[in-house]
Formats: sequence, structure tokens, C-alpha cells
Amino acid sequence: MRWEDLVARAAGLVSGGARRLLGICGPPGAGKSTLACALAGALGRRAVVVPMDGFHLAQAELRQLGREDRKGAPDTFDPAGYVALLRRLRAATEPVVYAPRFHREIEEPIAGAVPVPRAVPLVITEGNYLLLDEPPWDEIRPLLDDVWYLDADDDRRLAALIRRHEKYGRSPAEARRFALGSDQRNAERVIAVRDRAGLLIPGWAPVPPHGFTNPA
Repeated sequence: MRWEDLVARAAGLVSGGARRLLGICGPPGAGKSTLACALAGALGRRAVVVPMDGFHLAQAELRQLGREDRKGAPDTFDPAGYVALLRRLRAATEPVVYAPRFHREIEEPIAGAVPVPRAVPLVITEGNYLLLDEPPWDEIRPLLDDVWYLDADDDRRLAALIRRHEKYGRSPAEARRFALGSDQRNAERVIAVRDRAGLLIPGWAPVPPHGFTNPA
């Protein structure tokens, strides 16, 4: 599948004029944010990216719950809040809806960071758990008009994930331990439900070459 085909499929969602929601799903390090932002760039004012990661619980709350060492697992998010936001975005009745964004530099979500005006016809939301079939995560899939699953090469995905952990302050040993431990357990849960996607994108590179000619 070519990059041009993906852009055309996304553009096709907004041809009717009504608000549509496109999900980009895949395991940690698969390149979801990269693809979502590239699509939004190609579609211009027709699309806005709203990441699921904005619904990470705050560090203080994770510490209180004893879940800080496995941040990124399903129970370290606020899925009910995410579902509520998707419903508001889908309804498109408000002049603007503000979504949160996760800032890796401080490891915290920031509220009201992503404005989504009513006139924008396509919301691209990306995250690990868009296809989970357990409550309350199972409320997400029916709210999305299409979901694409990034079936990234595992070696390249893990390498990209380790680089990202190192970039944001973990030592090489810590980065590898987290990627192969907590992150990998989360990845296995994501991979187990990939058949619920509307489109499976095989061979996606977590860091596509200039021009986004991947996937091949």
C-alpha cells in the first residue's frame, strides 16, 4: 500500500461533509503519531490530530495508585474521559472542543491543548487501545468511522521505542528494560485485537523515510 493510497482513503472519509473520526492503532513504537501527523499535514485544514495519550493519568495519581512503573498500560489511562471526548467530537455541535495533549518532556497530560473547531471534517485519533474489546474501551470502536492498524516490523518498532525512551531521559539499560517489559506486555494486548481494524497496514516503518513513501 502506497502513501498516496492512505491519503486518498483518509480524504474519502470527509467527502460527505459531515464530521468523521479516523483511528490509528498499533503497539507502542509502531509509528502511530508519525502517521497521524503526516496525514493531517497532507489534508491541511480538513483534519486535526487528537491523541489518546492526552488521557494518561497524571504522574502523582499513578504514584498514588502504585502504577508508575508500568505507565502506558490500559489502567494508567482515563478511558471514560476519552470516550466522552470522542462523543463530543463526533457530535460536532460545539463551536470548538478542546482536547488534552500528552507532553513527553514533562511526562504529563496538558488539558485544553488541542482545539478542534466544528468546521474541521476529520478528526484523526491515535493510540494503543482503540480496538480493545473490554469495558469501557470497547465503547471506542463504534465511535470511529475507520481504524487503521500499523503492523510494524517488531525489530524496528522496538529499536524506535528504545530510542524514544532514551530521548526522554531514560538510560540505555532502563530504556531497554521498559521496552521489553511493560511496553511489550502492552503490545501483546494490542496485537491480540488487531483483527478488529478496518485496515491492516503491513510492513509500516516506525520512522518512515522523507516523503512518507512507506508502507511499501
